[in-house]
Amino acid sequence: MTEREREVPAGAADEAVTRGEQGDSTVALADLADLAYFEVDGERNVVAMSPALERLTGFRAEDMVGQSCLEVIRCTECLRGCGVFEYGDVRGARITMFRSDGTEVEVRKSGRVFRDADGDITGALEVVHPLEPEELAGEGSPGELDVLLGSLGRDFMVADEDLAVTRSSASLPALLGLPADGLRGLPLERLFGAELFGEEGSLREAVRQGERREGMRAFLRTAAGASVPVSFSIGPLESADACAGLEGRVVLMIRPEETDSAAVPSFSGIVARSPAMQRIFRVVELLRHNDSTVLITGESGTGKELVARALHDNSHRSEGPFVAVNCAAIPSELLESELFGHARGAFTGAVRDRAGRFELADGGTLFLDEIGDLALNLQAKLLRFLQERTFERVGESKTREVDTRIIAATNANLVQAVSERRFREDLYYRLRVVPIDIPPLRKRREDLELLIRYFLERIGRERGRALRLAPSASRALLAYPWPGNVRELENALEYATTVCEGQTIHVRDLPLEIGREADGTTAAPNYPGADAEWQDLAFAESDGSDREGSGPGGGRAPEVSLTPAQAAEAAQLRRALEAARYRREEAARLLGISRTTLWRKMKQYDL
Repeated sequence: MTEREREVPAGAADEAVTRGEQGDSTVALADLADLAYFEVDGERNVVAMSPALERLTGFRAEDMVGQSCLEVIRCTECLRGCGVFEYGDVRGARITMFRSDGTEVEVRKSGRVFRDADGDITGALEVVHPLEPEELAGEGSPGELDVLLGSLGRDFMVADEDLAVTRSSASLPALLGLPADGLRGLPLERLFGAELFGEEGSLREAVRQGERREGMRAFLRTAAGASVPVSFSIGPLESADACAGLEGRVVLMIRPEETDSAAVPSFSGIVARSPAMQRIFRVVELLRHNDSTVLITGESGTGKELVARALHDNSHRSEGPFVAVNCAAIPSELLESELFGHARGAFTGAVRDRAGRFELADGGTLFLDEIGDLALNLQAKLLRFLQERTFERVGESKTREVDTRIIAATNANLVQAVSERRFREDLYYRLRVVPIDIPPLRKRREDLELLIRYFLERIGRERGRALRLAPSASRALLAYPWPGNVRELENALEYATTVCEGQTIHVRDLPLEIGREADGTTAAPNYPGADAEWQDLAFAESDGSDREGSGPGGGRAPEVSLTPAQAAEAAQLRRALEAARYRREEAARLLGISRTTLWRKMKQYDL
């Protein structure tokens, strides 16, 4: 007696024959229809097997009864878990079976469990049938899924545990210049590159751990060696997905990206279409062959340095250096040496001669930002340079001459500074040969949508993510007055993309002040019907912020009751801290507040 025969309970084969030949009407009808079926008990051991299944697999019922069903239905899908026992009812799952001689046969399997009066599973009946030739010919992808995704401009790939392609959209091989079955078996590393799916790739271990990633950006490599820009999301396949015919470990939803129509119009790197900015662009072009000194004024964050760079790049000095100095960022006692240089021994620590920014900008442009903070003694020295184009280094009597164009900028009211004798009137008029005033963002709303699109595109490209705005978030951004101008907009989108978990930015991902009124009370964004949405958000975040153990490290949230505004602020602080991995300096930068303010609010909300 063989080992397998010893494992079969006495009389089990006879019982199976009796059940197959004289059992209930369902089994009798199955036999009459010559269906390939088998029945298992609650332990998934075979208790019956039809003659049609014997012919299909080459296994004999008398050898299989009492054995695990895996001895009959041997395939990778079943080894990972039985879909019939997990879901109770499976229809038309496509699997690969192995015959007794080791050859493969593609089949579809359907099955249903039996339950007792208490609802416990007592067994299952499963039916298989070989795929028709036309089904095998179209095995590139499930037809209905392909049509549905194609109508949305999407493609898909399915990959196995080794991250090799098992299935794909029918249109995807053609996009990459491959034959209809050319993707099957190719590793994702070869298609997307080692940076994402190589042994040290950023996504390889994540997908192996069953994690999802949304809104990734990459390039698919074609057969000809070209690159196709795409955005994609990737996630694990559940057992139910495998039973639907998508055999594999992970699935990728892919969207080819338009590279030409998505470009944001700009002038020398400045994104704008408002009439006020177009006038500035015309002035820049008119100064192309002119070395006149320019004074750029405007609120903080409006892009004064960008305009200065545009002036330089569009001039005959564009091949020369562009040197920028923030006059407010350097202590006045050091600024003279920084601008004009110094001679060896001019002061303690001056161990060698050093050229200043005026000399470094020879042949190019020197941009003096925050010129209103320049000390009076340095104003006199700058005035002399503008009049005579000469200067002396600190501690040196030698007069030097350089060919440097001066562009100055300030957010201060220099007219008032002149009246208060804090700024020299003669220097003011020497600088203001060509005045350029940049309007604040709130006065050029036409530029807002372009800037949002530009920053999302740039940030997404830098972080390898395809990002988009939910309609409510878009309306909130467009309604906000942006007192910090373009810089505040850029920081807000940097913050939102840091805390956003998917590829869609929602109102809850935006900095809190964008949804608050100037007096600090919670308010809905300024668009119709948004009040309920904003209040729901605040209360929803309040519910999540005052549970025990909901804070980082499982600490208790504050016992005091929080208003909706406080709850929303606490949630925003928590998201920023988590995004910065609790590095307070980084979190404060994301929030646009000081570290002291962040620390005070962390204590207030027990973060």
